Amino acid sequence: MRRARPSRPRNVRPTEALSAAPGPCTGNTGDVTDEEAVAAMRECEGGPDIAVGCAGTSGPMGKAPTDISRDEFARTLEVNLTGQFLLAKHAGAAMRERGGGAVVFVASNSGFVAAPGMAAYCASKGGVLMLAKALATDFDADGIRVNCVAPSIVDTPMSRADLGLTGKGFEGQPFPVHRPEEVAAAVCYLASDPARGVNGTTHVLDFGALAGSAFPA
Repeated sequence: MRRARPSRPRNVRPTEALSAAPGPCTGNTGDVTDEEAVAAMRECEGGPDIAVGCAGTSGPMGKAPTDISRDEFARTLEVNLTGQFLLAKHAGAAMRERGGGAVVFVASNSGFVAAPGMAAYCASKGGVLMLAKALATDFDADGIRVNCVAPSIVDTPMSRADLGLTGKGFEGQPFPVHRPEEVAAAVCYLASDPARGVNGTTHVLDFGALAGSAFPA
């Protein structure tokens, strides 16, 4: 397997992504833990055909489990897991009326593997992976597909802050980093008609990290 080279990330503004969309695309800002705000998406013209859950929080990064408060843990799950459920709940209700649709969750490879000091985040992302499977099963008869993308590090303000790279960014780091538009491309595929047979799965974007073995070869 060829080792991925460190990347040169470039941030893409949300407005750029919307303007590049092939069809009508509406962006709404709100709190994913506020069910009333999430439900408001059903009021957009025609209702959603595709819903992408990409809101998230890092939670208490770098803390030992014994130092994480109950509120910190609960808040991480509320945003990263409950927020995805609320999105799928209300988007799914609207899609059912329209005869089908696609939901894509932005999860993380931290749903598969863990790193020290990330207990709340890893638990929340692991839950998202299983939530997608459960929802795909429940919504299958309605013609609604539910899938995940699970990237490793993506160049975002949140990841820069988590790793202490707010000022200089990821340039020159000894590990590969995804550009946001690369993750967006994977999301677009899972939401597209060519992916109509893909349901209840997770597309991992990690430069092959999960393919490696700990066996001392």
